[in-house]
Amino acid sequence: MALQDKPQFVTVAEVADLMRVSKMTVYRMIHAGELPAMRVGKSFRVPQSAVTALIEAGLSDWDGEETGTAGR
Repeated sequence: MALQDKPQFVTVAEVADLMRVSKMTVYRMIHAGELPAMRVGKSFRVPQSAVTALIEAGLSDWDGEETGTAGR
């Protein structure tokens, strides 16, 4: 298996930095099942692909959202 074929994982701190949220928010997302993660010892690792998908889903929701507050 080539290196680029192997899944890439990030830490909770890296996810928090990338999403500009607290680590506690990331832990809550993991425990709520909103973000898949695997436990390694006492810490969690999150698949990079899951983080990317979550961000892209949020951006697509945000781009398509109309609040009706324009011009107020």
